[in-house]
Amino acid sequence: MAPLDPDTGHRGPGPVGGEVPDLNPAQLDAVTHPTGPLLVVAGAGSGKTRVLTRRIAYLISERGVSPFGILAITFTNKAAAEMKQRVADLVGPVAQRMWVSTFHSSCVRILRRDAERIGFPSRFSIYDQGDAVRLTGYVVRDLNLDAKRFPARTVHASISAAKNEGLGASAYADRATGPFEQRIGQVFLEYQARLQRAGAMDFDDLLGNAVRLLRSHPDVLDEHRRRFEHVLV
Repeated sequence: MAPLDPDTGHRGPGPVGGEVPDLNPAQLDAVTHPTGPLLVVAGAGSGKTRVLTRRIAYLISERGVSPFGILAITFTNKAAAEMKQRVADLVGPVAQRMWVSTFHSSCVRILRRDAERIGFPSRFSIYDQGDAVRLTGYVVRDLNLDAKRFPARTVHASISAAKNEGLGASAYADRATGPFEQRIGQVFLEYQARLQRAGAMDFDDLLGNAVRLLRSHPDVLDEHRRRFEHVLV
């Protein structure tokens, strides 16, 4: 299989699809699936990454899809780097310019362009887990809450769980029932306000704010829909 030109994304001279993929029949069916949704259910070590990388190569070499019209997402940085390298082995250096990344990295790229639409600077800061727990501890202290009863790590875990359910600070505070949840709600509100003032997002916000941006601004959503003909997760 000839490599792709890194600037144009077009394949140079050479046989296309000449190699025989190391795939079983079920994997081959997934790789060559016609256009439309496809769910692959498989356990660890079953070759899911191989299927995704072969699918990308198949779309480019056999279906004529532009490499820049493919979005490939995985869960960890290690897996994303491995997938990008495997794709590069199949299609050449153009793989380095493709969107092959984690959920969080993809959301960062989306938000960097349009974060101002949802009240954040385009150069927003990203708080990692340690930063987020420290900020939570400062809020617990400043609200005069007992740090032994409300450990920063435990409180932040509750905030993170709420965000992963799609709950913002106000929604969480409004539905809090017992005294403990109500205190968590107070911390959540102040924690989020401080992030906003700092022009920062934590890891959970990267996902939630990307969703909020796409839902609240159809033109941004349409732009990404037009760009990415195939989304592989």
